Amino acid sequence: MRRIALFIATNLAVLLLLSIVCRLFGIDQMAAARGYGGMGGLLAYAAVFGMGGAFISLAMSKTIAKWSTGARVIEQPQDETERWLVDTVRRHAQNAGIGMPEVAIYDAPEMNAFATGMTKNSSLVAVSSGLLQQMNREQAGAVLGHEIGHVANGDMVTLTLIQGVLNTLVILAARIVGRLVDSWMSGGRDDNRGGTGIGYFVTVMVLQLVFGLFASMIVMAFSRWREFRADAAGAQFAGRGAMISALQRLQANHGESTLPQTIAAFGISGPLAEGFKRLFMSHPPLEERIAALQNAG
Repeated sequence: MRRIALFIATNLAVLLLLSIVCRLFGIDQMAAARGYGGMGGLLAYAAVFGMGGAFISLAMSKTIAKWSTGARVIEQPQDETERWLVDTVRRHAQNAGIGMPEVAIYDAPEMNAFATGMTKNSSLVAVSSGLLQQMNREQAGAVLGHEIGHVANGDMVTLTLIQGVLNTLVILAARIVGRLVDSWMSGGRDDNRGGTGIGYFVTVMVLQLVFGLFASMIVMAFSRWREFRADAAGAQFAGRGAMISALQRLQANHGESTLPQTIAAFGISGPLAEGFKRLFMSHPPLEERIAALQNAG
């Protein structure tokens, strides 16, 4: 539950921070006083701030991932394991038709891996030391195929686009309703102020939190779906049996992960949840992913 709460808070904080900055510097009021130039102007305003935060996060994703995990990029393999790791990533990347990603290892006890990056030809694939120690080469190769699948499918960019569009809609809807509430509270007087009263400000803040909560559910639904596609890619590159074996081995993690919340959704697996909390899971249960691969045959 703690990781779910942190994920929601991270996404909502982006929207809240942008709104506060706009408010402090008068951007929100100036735009509102001019009626946002009509619906087109309001949409443009929402898109700049809604899409902006998402794409800034994507552009910084590799740097943040390296810094937050302490990942060490393999410039020159130092031993046989590192050579195998780089060669396997290169082979999968060639089969997927993408550029060679940076390959890194980060120190963590659990079995995990992630991929991130702004484009298919400028990505990062990192594995935990625990995965290399606890999986055999066949299983680890399948995990690497899964991560290359994420890159080849453009999952990072697609997730960013979805997040950006939803952020835009959240900002847009909150401000439209805010102006209606502000107009109602003022009794329809002074309509040319463009929604700058206390009713507008409070309504926008509250609705961005509420709408943002529902937006997070949609983002997580896509995140879960893309894991099935990446599993299929891992099966294609390394063999279906190897991918199933890797997922079965991952069940020993019991949903544990030390990945920072900013990149937790890019890990090979995520924490489990029950009931309503399942709507905020970034990964489907491993047994469902295993069953999907078994049935795919």
